[in-house]
Amino acid sequence: MNALEIRNLNKYFGALHVSRNISLSVPEGQCHALIGPNGAGKTTLIHQISGVLHADAGEIVLAGQDITTRKTWQRAQAGLGRTFQLTSVLPSFSVLENVALAVQARSGSSFRFFRPAAREKDLNEAAMETLERLNMADRAHVPADDLSHGERRLLELAIALAGAPGFLLLDEPMAGLGRVESAMLIDILADLRRTIPMLLVEHDMDAIFQLADTVSVLVDGQIVAQGAPEDVRNDPAARAAYLGDSGQ
Repeated sequence: MNALEIRNLNKYFGALHVSRNISLSVPEGQCHALIGPNGAGKTTLIHQISGVLHADAGEIVLAGQDITTRKTWQRAQAGLGRTFQLTSVLPSFSVLENVALAVQARSGSSFRFFRPAAREKDLNEAAMETLERLNMADRAHVPADDLSHGERRLLELAIALAGAPGFLLLDEPMAGLGRVESAMLIDILADLRRTIPMLLVEHDMDAIFQLADTVSVLVDGQIVAQGAPEDVRNDPAARAAYLGDSGQ
């Protein structure tokens, strides 16, 4: 059974056909990368998978469950976790509190925004385990607003992982990162993909070719090439549409 299946997905904005019969699948234990130029329809597709937008036709199946018409929170309950192109954290809360709130949302704990986090032992223990997994435990009590951009990206990933997702939807996690930060995040994602299948939308081609088992190239709302990274790198349609003549 595939972790995620998208079948003939279509989306219209008036007369504009922005998703054109898009189909792709992500097997368990694999990373599927989605690449394409700006305006190709990647964000629209991500929004349809996450539930921000609803598809006009087609199906979205997560771990065997048809989630095509479900609301965003219902998709999260079904096991879909996502990160965003722009960071979405609570800046005045500590790193630990941000992650503890995500644990609370999953567990239904009695956690309250204005209670000292130290009183919620179970929440904090689960949150710290997630932070340790991402090598962020030493930043647990730092306000999110004081983090570097790279640390905020890691915090966002920690928030997604705190929901115990069965599938990760990653929307440009490398955006704005330097070379060292990108290399660190690639290592983390390479470790995570062993246990959590993922769909990765990314412009960083180094990350794509290190992490992806399969790559889909989206142009003008439709997939023009799909296959193993090296096959896509050498595909004439992919090179012309996105990778450039050199294939880089």
